[in-house]
Amino acid sequence: MQATLSPVNGAVGALPCTSVTGGSSMISIKNLSHAFSNQYVLNGIDLEVSKGTILALLGPSGCGKSTLLKLLAGLLQPTDGTIHLADRLVASSQHLTPPELRNLGMVFQDYALWPHMTVSQNVAFPLRMRRTPRHTIQERVDAALERVGLRDFSKRKPADLSGGQQQRVALARAIIAEPEILLFDEPLSNLDIALRHSLCEEMAQLLRTLGITAVYVTHDPAEATTLAHQIAHMQSGKIESLTTL
Repeated sequence: MQATLSPVNGAVGALPCTSVTGGSSMISIKNLSHAFSNQYVLNGIDLEVSKGTILALLGPSGCGKSTLLKLLAGLLQPTDGTIHLADRLVASSQHLTPPELRNLGMVFQDYALWPHMTVSQNVAFPLRMRRTPRHTIQERVDAALERVGLRDFSKRKPADLSGGQQQRVALARAIIAEPEILLFDEPLSNLDIALRHSLCEEMAQLLRTLGITAVYVTHDPAEATTLAHQIAHMQSGKIESLTTL
C-alpha cells in the first residue's frame, strides 16, 4: 500500500516557496557560540526566525549546523550568547532549560523508534508521558497517522515498515503534541533519491499546512529549496548568508 502525507485541509500539490512575513519571532539567537575542548565550532551566530517560518540550515559536514540544532533542542549548553524561544530565555552560559520543557518536536536521521512498540504506541508516547487521557490519546494518534498517510499501519511494528514509512511515524510522533517548534536533523538522508524527493515535497506541504515553525538541517540544496521559506548558508561555524525564497 502506498502511503502519502495528507495535509489537514486540501491535497498535496504544487509547493510555492513564499516567505513568511509579519509573524512574531519564535526563535531569537544572539551572539551564540559553542566550543568543544576550547575549539569553537560555532562562533557569533545571530538569527531570528518568525512564527510559522521553515528555516533550512544548509552546509557541508563540520560547518556547525548540527551543533546549532542541538543547542536549540537543549542537548548542549552555549559557551556564549543566548537563545530565546517564543520570548522565553532557554539557553545561555549560565542557564539551560531542558528539552522536555521547550515545547519542541524533533525528527532524527535514524528515526529513533522503539522496535518493541507498534506504530500507534510509538506515536502516542509523548502524550502518555504527559498523562493525557486515554480517549484523547487515541483520537490524536488517529489524526496524526491520518496526516502522514499511515492510518492503516497503526498495529505494525517499525521492522515491518519501509524506511520512508518509519520516517513518517517519526514525523507523526513529533507533531502529535502540537509543539511550537519542530527540529529536523537530516531526516531523509538514509532514503533513496526518488523517495527522498517525494517525501520532501510531502513534508513541505504538511509543515505549511500545520503552520509550525521548523528548523531543518540538510547538506542538500534541493531539499532546502523545496522545504524552506529561508535558507541559512553555514560555513566554518558561521552563517555566511540568509536567503529568503
